[in-house]
Amino acid sequence: MSTFCGEEIGKLGFGLMRLPRNEDKTINTDEVAVMADRFLAAGLKYFDTAYVYEGSEEAAKTALISRHPRESFFITSKLNANAAKDEEDAKNQINVSLERLGTDYIDFYLLHALSENNEKKYEEYGLWEYMKQLKAEGKIRHIGFSFHGTPELLDRLLEEHPEAEFVQLQINYVDWDDPIVQSRRCYETAVKHNRPVVVMEPIKGGTLADPPKPVKEILEQTGSPLSIASWAVRFVASLDNVKIVLSGMSNLAQMDDNLSYMADFKPLDEAEQEVIAKAQEAFRALPQIPCTACRYCTGGCPMQINIPELFRIMNRDMLFGNHEDSKRRYANVTKDGGTAGSCIGCLQCEGECPQHIQITDWLGKIAEAFE
Repeated sequence: MSTFCGEEIGKLGFGLMRLPRNEDKTINTDEVAVMADRFLAAGLKYFDTAYVYEGSEEAAKTALISRHPRESFFITSKLNANAAKDEEDAKNQINVSLERLGTDYIDFYLLHALSENNEKKYEEYGLWEYMKQLKAEGKIRHIGFSFHGTPELLDRLLEEHPEAEFVQLQINYVDWDDPIVQSRRCYETAVKHNRPVVVMEPIKGGTLADPPKPVKEILEQTGSPLSIASWAVRFVASLDNVKIVLSGMSNLAQMDDNLSYMADFKPLDEAEQEVIAKAQEAFRALPQIPCTACRYCTGGCPMQINIPELFRIMNRDMLFGNHEDSKRRYANVTKDGGTAGSCIGCLQCEGECPQHIQITDWLGKIAEAFE
C-alpha cells in the first residue's frame, strides 16, 4: 500500500470517465457497483470523477457512496473553469458536485486540465485562492490540479502555488518523449518540486491495449501471461514519484485484468524495462510526420492553422488506425476554424520549418482524411 498526501492508498485508481453503458446510453450502475466492490475488496480506494464527466458523479453516488462507509474510500473530483459561464458559476461547481455525489466533502479536488490556453482564467476567477478556502471549510481535504501543458508552465505553476499538493499528468510509454506531450519532462518537473504524481492516460485512451503490430509482437514474444495493456500500466506505475495510476475501466473484464497485476503491484524489472525500450523504438520507426512541435510554422500562418496539433492527430491515426476517434479529435481542434482544407498554399510555414516537412502536402492529406 502506497502513501499519497498522507493517506494510505493503493497504486491503482478507478477512473470513472468511461463507465459501462446500457443500450440507451445511460450508465449501467449495477455493473459499476460490482466493479467498485471488486476494487475495494482488492484493498484499493481511489475513485476519480469530475464535474464535466456526464453522469459520472451521480453514478459514483449510486454505485459507491450510498453503498459503502464514507471512510472506506477516497473520492476525487475536479473544477473546470472552461465549463463555467463566469466566476460565480465556476465556484458553484463544488456545490453541484457534492450534491451529485451525495457527500459533504471531497477527498482530492483538482483544478481541471490546466494548459497555456486556459491557465489565466483560473487566475482571473481566483480559483487557486478558492481552493484554499474550500479546504479551510472542510469541503475538500487535498488540493491538486491536472495538467496538459508545457514543462515550463508546469514549473511556474508549481513554484507559484505551494498549496497544490499533487499534480495529475498524462504519461505513457509512447508520450514519454513525445515532443508535444513531453511526459518525461513534465514528470521530471514534478519530481524537481517534490510533488507526487497521479497518472492519467497510461494506456493512451485504450490504444496501448491493442498497439500497432510491430509493437504488439515485441510484447507478445516475451511470453508474459499478463495482458498487453499491463505493460503500459506497469511502465508508469514503476516510476518512483508516481503514486497512483488511473485506469478508465469500462467493464468487469478490464477491472479484473487491472487487479491481476495492480492489486499487489511489482515494478518492472530490468529485462522488462528493456522490452519497453524496444517497444518505444518500434513506435518511433513507424510512419509518422516528423514534427517536433516547435511551432515556428504557426506564427505567420494567415489561416491560423494549428499545424502541430493537426499533425499529431494524423500521426495518431496512422499509428493506431482508430479513424473515428481521430475524426472526433480533428473536429474539436478545428471547430473555430483553421482546418487543413483552409490552407492557401502560401508556403510560409515550410520556409520556417527546421525539419523541412512538406507541410502543405500533409495538410492536403489531412483534409482528405478528415473533412
